[in-house]
Amino acid sequence: MGVTLIFPGQGTQYVGMAKSLEEFSESKEILDQANNSLGFDIKKLMFEGPEEDLKQTENTQPAIVTHSIALFQKLKTILDERNIKIDQVMGHSVGEYSALVAAGAIRFEDAVLAVKNRGKFMQEATPSGVGKMYACLRVDGETVIKACLESSSEYSKVMPANFNEPTQTVISGHADACDKAVKWIEDNFEGRFRAMELKVSAPFHSILMKPAEEKLSDFFKTIEFKQNDVPYIANIDTTKYENTSAEKIKDNLLKQVCGSVLWTQSIETLPTDTIFIEVGPGKVLTGLNKKINKDLKTFTLDSEDSFTNLMEFLDECNL
Repeated sequence: MGVTLIFPGQGTQYVGMAKSLEEFSESKEILDQANNSLGFDIKKLMFEGPEEDLKQTENTQPAIVTHSIALFQKLKTILDERNIKIDQVMGHSVGEYSALVAAGAIRFEDAVLAVKNRGKFMQEATPSGVGKMYACLRVDGETVIKACLESSSEYSKVMPANFNEPTQTVISGHADACDKAVKWIEDNFEGRFRAMELKVSAPFHSILMKPAEEKLSDFFKTIEFKQNDVPYIANIDTTKYENTSAEKIKDNLLKQVCGSVLWTQSIETLPTDTIFIEVGPGKVLTGLNKKINKDLKTFTLDSEDSFTNLMEFLDECNL
């Protein structure tokens, strides 16, 4: 029985996030490091808002990584005390940066700067109104893939952005192509299909993010990546990377900007007896795991008395 750490992505932020972690010295140090690295008081923004500022992509992404690593530092103390080895880490979209900090491939101070810029570059990549994103619910991924292919042209493209669980796939791209894909599913899928347009500032994980990928590639030259100490599973190809070169890790992160987040497929590569611990704000990934495989054991750290409850959970799992 192994342990897999999973780190959430954008959309899990909330005002008051990580506030309870200040009582732990390991976590407080991370919160203070985030302020120093970013050059502004992100801790205050996380604790007090305003929500409108926290929802800005260039603030959301470093806030989520900061919360996640503040939790991870406390978690690691507990796992080390119990001699529990982490088998692998993985993160959803921006959560992959948190996972790579946990894997020893990038320093936390560099990761928060990287995602701050990642968010800024994504925001700048496409003028408002050019792109859209929809969550396609109660429909299988293969149907969504076909809808995207049928609805794309040379100058107007739509593609799967996130395979979140077997019946929830997010699509992203040019607005008209996204609308066509939704219409194609309505006309060709027999079932209770539902499409929900997402209130996002840009069409993430689509070809429209190419300018952001190029700017991020330049930024990566200013920070250091290392070979990972803990295996990590990449969003872009579901591969479990062990002791991977810094260049390959950077390449995976760059491809992820325009590529699909293969979350369902990544979870399905793991043995069903692994214990998942969700390390970050909210419990979105715990919910997705239940939809992917109801038998998976997942513990959410972002809850009241989470570390006390974690001890009981680990005892129940004989860890």
